[in-house]
Amino acid sequence: MDSSQINYLPILMQMGLAVGFVGLTIVGSSFLGPKRNSANKDKNWECGIESVGNARIPFSIKYFLVAILFVLFDVEVIFMYPWAVNFRDMGFEGLLKMGIFMFLLVVGFYYVIKKKGLEWE
Repeated sequence: MDSSQINYLPILMQMGLAVGFVGLTIVGSSFLGPKRNSANKDKNWECGIESVGNARIPFSIKYFLVAILFVLFDVEVIFMYPWAVNFRDMGFEGLLKMGIFMFLLVVGFYYVIKKKGLEWE
């Protein structure tokens, strides 16, 4: 298969179009959009409720641990989709490799449960 740099031209054109559109939208909105600042518009709001207290309240480490574990196990499950699609082509070798992968996944999950990483106080 001939691989020359001209084959990358459509990709570069699409990237240029996307970057140009984003840049034009940002610049255009700053020129065309209204600029009416007031004390009431500059207040901090979250979900329609006025902010109360300091925004620098520390979170429990459990919150971040659960979030990281969710991402970790979610990404590992994503690796199972291509295997399921190509299951017949991979044969017994693919089944063995996925068995090892699943075993390591279950061992990691068992470790997290033993360390009480998913328990919320």
